[in-house]
Amino acid sequence: MDETIFLILATGKVFPGKSFGAAGETTGELVFTTAMTGYMETLTDPSYYGQIVIQTFPLIGNYGVIPQDMESGGFALRAYIAREICSEPSNFRSEGDLAGFLQKNGVIGLRGVDTRALTRIVREYGVMNARISRRPELTAAEWAALREFRVTDAVAAVTCRTETASAAEGAPDGPLVVLWDLGAKENIRRELLRRGCRVLTVPATVSAARVRALRPDGLMLTNGPGDPAENTAIIAALRELTADAIPTFGICLGHQLLALSRGARSVKLKYGHRGANQPARHLPTGRVYITSQNHGYAVVSETLPPSARVSFLNVNDGTCEGIDYGDTPAFSVQFHPEASAGPLDTGFLFDRFMTLMREGD
Repeated sequence: MDETIFLILATGKVFPGKSFGAAGETTGELVFTTAMTGYMETLTDPSYYGQIVIQTFPLIGNYGVIPQDMESGGFALRAYIAREICSEPSNFRSEGDLAGFLQKNGVIGLRGVDTRALTRIVREYGVMNARISRRPELTAAEWAALREFRVTDAVAAVTCRTETASAAEGAPDGPLVVLWDLGAKENIRRELLRRGCRVLTVPATVSAARVRALRPDGLMLTNGPGDPAENTAIIAALRELTADAIPTFGICLGHQLLALSRGARSVKLKYGHRGANQPARHLPTGRVYITSQNHGYAVVSETLPPSARVSFLNVNDGTCEGIDYGDTPAFSVQFHPEASAGPLDTGFLFDRFMTLMREGD
């Protein structure tokens, strides 16, 4: 628990700290999240596949471990970094402390690090590779492996393996939504069930023919990790399905893949948007919503087809946060309207999806 371990950045900077959680060494892409709460959701969000996550808020673990708040059944991140860990949590829902939880689930933790200084480095230099090591120096081979590390095949690593059906209690005849699992957060499914949908979760490898055969009322494209352009088979399948005019709602990676299927391009951001306080302006109304986000890529607005219209922009950097499609009943957003954790400001987008499905009857 008190073993000294080291975070070694690709720049050569070394940060000593104390181990908590599982013991071990690992390499990953170093990113930060600015969320003040929601560490259970962060730890279990599949979109963090292959990444070492810095928590900028200085004290983590104060409300303990709450399994009901988990966003998936597994852990996709490589390691977790915090300034200070609370060893005596207090919450009526808590079932343990964070250090024990990470140790039980094989997640490497590093505490006692100046996370503010770390975050400033990532903001200045951009997302970079890093290694957690028991030694402050790396061998030549380890340096080479650190520099060459890339997050690849991310969606394939986190998607479900089989189809799973679920229905809202008391709504056996609700609209059928095919939830295309690209690394889905559980609360997306919960929001659909809460609105009386029948949800069939399918793996990322599902074919366009299979989706057609299911005759869904709607198609939900979920969040997920990695470079969207890498998912060429999914992009091709979506290109086929948009011709069928299935009401479609894309979130995060789903937003990006839908845009790429229509001919747009994506770009990697310098340090991404990760946290529960990202402002997004709704262009039709001018209203600004505070949103939860977790992504490292963005759709290039200028590459969208003429039939598509940007609906939301990030107030901080002007990147595309939402798209409405005029030639097919589809829309998407870069942020997370299901929140978990985060503000509930944009939950109405699920209601918009429900309206889109009703209009398609």
